[in-house]
Amino acid sequence: MTTVVFADLVGSTGIFERLGDATASQFVTQLTSALSKMVEKQHGRVVKLLGDGLFVVFQSESDAVAACIAIQSRLLEKPVYPGGQGTPVQIQMGIESGEVVEIDGDCFGDAVNCAARLADLAGADQILTTQRVRDALIAAQRTVLRSIGPMYLRGKSEATEVFRVDWKADQDADATVMGASLYKLPKVQGMALSYGGQTLRLNAHGDKLSLGRSTTASMAINDSRVSRVHAVVHWQGDQFVLGDVSSFGTWVYMGNQTEPLVLRRTDCCLVGRGQIALGCERHTENAPLVEFAVGT
Repeated sequence: MTTVVFADLVGSTGIFERLGDATASQFVTQLTSALSKMVEKQHGRVVKLLGDGLFVVFQSESDAVAACIAIQSRLLEKPVYPGGQGTPVQIQMGIESGEVVEIDGDCFGDAVNCAARLADLAGADQILTTQRVRDALIAAQRTVLRSIGPMYLRGKSEATEVFRVDWKADQDADATVMGASLYKLPKVQGMALSYGGQTLRLNAHGDKLSLGRSTTASMAINDSRVSRVHAVVHWQGDQFVLGDVSSFGTWVYMGNQTEPLVLRRTDCCLVGRGQIALGCERHTENAPLVEFAVGT
């Protein structure tokens, strides 16, 4: 078994636009080199640099989680500013373990694909992992994992139980999506989506609903940040699933959690009540926010 980590720089496109290709490339290269050294201290091996991130493998899940926490903690304690100003660097990370095939120094397999998709799904400063990794951790490390529910990762037919690593010492333990109760979700009969005074209802086993800028969308949202067909809600595996098909992504806020699930061509299960921000985070000015409520 091999543990795979993908670590991606958040907002790299904006860094290149602000600093220019030459300066930004030098900055990213220096950053990834420094992160590589941190990984190696935690017994990891860098498979390759990804331009704005790292693809790393470890022989143990515990080392992988420790390395990810070390990187996030280092960036929090000593922020790194691209060009010496602006917003400090933030990293999004995904961890998975499984059988990996190595060919000519590169690695392939389902664990590789899953770790990459978890990194895409993670928000800034977040580390996401799976039940498989959690089960292999020492007891002390398991205490910092919080379930954020079953999700349908692209390319997988079955839901994956996803966990967030609460690596910050002052992380609010209540900022989870229903916590352990997500292991056994109640039987759901329907849900409601509301935006701009209109409410749509979707029954279990019912037709798909689309959210988007197009006038033919089930819920039309006239905002430049919203794609023509931005997201789709459908019934799958006894749950309502939200799938992002947009250009700019979808931010999902479950219950009282302050940290969103960031969907970029990925899916998540909707649980309880919350908000769906299309094309931007919900604190952005006049963000297009859809309220959802899943009922029994």
